[in-house]
Amino acid sequence: MAEEITYADFERVDIRVGTIIEASPFPEARKPAYKLVIDFGPDIGTKKSSAQITVHYTLESLIGRQVLGVVNFPPRQIGPFRSEVLTLGFEDENGAIVLAAVEQPVPNGRKMM
Repeated sequence: MAEEITYADFERVDIRVGTIIEASPFPEARKPAYKLVIDFGPDIGTKKSSAQITVHYTLESLIGRQVLGVVNFPPRQIGPFRSEVLTLGFEDENGAIVLAAVEQPVPNGRKMM
């Protein structure tokens, strides 16, 4: 069972919607991954993320896709790449990542409520 947190704890996690505007290979990563540039709207701007999503997604299929990301974690150095946001997803039955996404388009930068 997951550890309980308070609603105040949850409110501290800043989850926003953004649109992937660039996707490129990340051959230096230890596990297969892509480098993403995500537009989180005018208040947050564009942020970079490394995502291990190579099983279910091609680079071309990612452009224009809206995703969810945690934007208030500190940046993380992954090899030569500085990841600025945690792109959210779930493991499928084989451990490959499926992106968390919104069902209908919403403006970039909107906060998860």
